[in-house]
Amino acid sequence: MRKPSHIYMLLAEEFHMNLRRTVLGIVIGAALFAGGMITAQINPGRHPNLAAAQRLTEQAFNKISAAQAANEWDMDGHAAKAKDLLDQANHELNQAARAANHNR
Repeated sequence: MRKPSHIYMLLAEEFHMNLRRTVLGIVIGAALFAGGMITAQINPGRHPNLAAAQRLTEQAFNKISAAQAANEWDMDGHAAKAKDLLDQANHELNQAARAANHNR
């Protein structure tokens, strides 16, 4: 039985890498859509500073996602932890805006 040539092995490996990246992209996109940084937006007219902070947390979250994609998702979980903390910060900003609205 003949062994597959080197070029076929390289093509198969490249296909699997591209497939892996595509699947990971779909999974991450679905996760972001389902529960990532998709939260209520703070009204910038009522709370301009809190709204600005919220925009910055969203920008940071997106930059970390881009860094993960560029590094093929291998950051020992630190980028994911940072994104979790940014999600928590965003939640706290929303709570702060609600509390300020309640105390007016």
